Amino acid sequence: MHGMPLSGVEAGKRVYIVAVIAGQGLQGRLAAMGLVPGVPVDVIVNSTHGPFIVAVKGSRVILGQGMAGRIIVV
Repeated sequence: MHGMPLSGVEAGKRVYIVAVIAGQGLQGRLAAMGLVPGVPVDVIVNSTHGPFIVAVKGSRVILGQGMAGRIIVV
């Protein structure tokens, strides 16, 4: 699979989700936040020890680093 984890994207970049590697529960939670394949995501804050904040579909979403690591983007 091509792409990289969302957790590796620096702030200020726009990427597109290509896959979510997670169980159904987490996939459902991420989908409810609009984080599904094909959606553009703008990385607002990526601090290795703090919150990971992205903008998706006009909303800001805070993710844990572990969650961000399961979202594959290009």
